[in-house]
Amino acid sequence: MILTIDVGNTQILGGLFNEKKIDLQFRRITSAGTSSDELGLFLRSVIRENGFDPDSVTDIACCSVVPAMNHSLGSACLKYFKKEALFVQAGTKTGLKIKYNNPKDVGADRIANAIGGIERYPDRDLIIVDLGTATTVDAITIDREYLGGAIAPGLAMSMNALETGTAKLPSVEIAKPERSCGNSTIEAIQSGVFYGHIGLMRELTRRFETESFGGRKPVVIGTGGFARLFESSGLFDEIIPDLVLQGLRTALELNR
Repeated sequence: MILTIDVGNTQILGGLFNEKKIDLQFRRITSAGTSSDELGLFLRSVIRENGFDPDSVTDIACCSVVPAMNHSLGSACLKYFKKEALFVQAGTKTGLKIKYNNPKDVGADRIANAIGGIERYPDRDLIIVDLGTATTVDAITIDREYLGGAIAPGLAMSMNALETGTAKLPSVEIAKPERSCGNSTIEAIQSGVFYGHIGLMRELTRRFETESFGGRKPVVIGTGGFARLFESSGLFDEIIPDLVLQGLRTALELNR
């Protein structure tokens, strides 16, 4: 079985694959001070408690946007699984032509998403919107050129900024409000964050179509923890919550 691990700024997302089928997904809060033993014991425990054998793990692929955790995670894989993990980063075979001015600046999760998107739609231009701690919007051409994209504060970050940066605005649940014109402070905040984000994503997608694809209609994929919240918005052709894990599994195949 293949273990895939995505270390994000807020959460660690993991997946266990049997060939190309994902049998298990799990999450854990990201903590930069977590030791290799804590990570190793957690990984073995969550696999075992879900009815799988940790010793059946044959390969491990990781991506991380928290460099402080990379050493602990790599050490945990060696000690508790006897496997050296593949970390998707500069120099890893990805099948992409990265057009960033400095390819090392591209987040490993964005690269993994692109790999997963290409596997799903190998003959289409792609826009991938990842709704996590940050919201990223990336453009990938039919020729597998990763053109770059946009990065904006995510929904939780935007909500937190309102709470901490103002004297009276409360923290509220991130949810789709019934109407855009809220008649309470809670509804008004939810509307601003939710519908404001729709506007952000729609505008970036429209501009990418014109500037990056010459007006060609790309496939727009939504992914990340908040993607399902926008399922009825009409923004996405498909929502694939585990896209980054799918990309990590494919990256492992490319680097064997």
